[in-house]
Amino acid sequence: MTKLRAGVIGVGHLGQHHARLYASSPDSMLVGVVDHDQGRASTVGQKYGVQVFSDLQDLLTHVDLVTIAVPTSSHYSVAKACLQAGKHVLIEKPIAVLPMEAQELVELGHRHACAIQVGHSERFNPIMSLMRPYIHEPLLIECHRLGSYSERGIDVDVVLDLMIHDLDLLLSCNPGPVEDVKAVGVSVLSSMNDVANARIQFQSGCVATLTASRVSPKAMRQWRLFQPAECLSIDFQTRQGMIGKPSVEQGLRPSMTVEEVQAGNDEPLKLQLESFLRAVRAKSRPAVSGQDGADALELAHRVLSALNGLDRTQTSEYRRQVHG
Repeated sequence: MTKLRAGVIGVGHLGQHHARLYASSPDSMLVGVVDHDQGRASTVGQKYGVQVFSDLQDLLTHVDLVTIAVPTSSHYSVAKACLQAGKHVLIEKPIAVLPMEAQELVELGHRHACAIQVGHSERFNPIMSLMRPYIHEPLLIECHRLGSYSERGIDVDVVLDLMIHDLDLLLSCNPGPVEDVKAVGVSVLSSMNDVANARIQFQSGCVATLTASRVSPKAMRQWRLFQPAECLSIDFQTRQGMIGKPSVEQGLRPSMTVEEVQAGNDEPLKLQLESFLRAVRAKSRPAVSGQDGADALELAHRVLSALNGLDRTQTSEYRRQVHG
């Protein structure tokens, strides 16, 4: 079977790993890379023996698909150029900065028959795959995603940098339409919110509370879910899960029986890329589609609006902050 020709746009922290995985996959062939930092691009290009392109349009004439791993503020413009050139795209999260940009990309994908997969890699975390069958209409979900400060990702608010992972995962649990969003945020080290907490209420009665921080001294990526007669715990770092169920014996105090599970060590990014390649080859809907990414971004903007006390349509100031 002919290998799919792949290119990587942006070979920084994440892009270099996409290049590694395309180069090692039996289903793809890494053709070339492009990056505004020519030195970085040259290092990656030499490592995998591929061409370093100085021009995006030149790269696009040599590939079937690309990964877009540039800063978030450039996702829309780069993805638009790739889709207009008829190339399948894997866009690192979030799909874009603004919901209107995301929807335009989704429409371009349909128009040009191009697959769009969004890099919400936590969907491919082995522990989520293992625990998903136990999730049945939860009524309360608590999410914590904490990390230390770095210069990477600070071109956007922590909601688009970190919380977006949990917003996508939350929507993938099918809680139904959103009824209300409340949020609070704090700027600590950057010009935007570095810590945020959101409370999202769904029409189904489910309530989710999410905390995201990029100024925490200790990393944490955990979920707790409570549903009728069951509680679940998911640790995305240790890949451990827990299923707790009530145990009631006559004459004894009610207690919980706990089943612990441990997921394997498969690399989520590798699983994500393999899924993307399968979708391109089969011409099927990607596991995390462009519309999934657009839906997560729309919810993220409802959180941002709640943070800033804005009406959902008042996004011009946020556009100015991000795009300049």
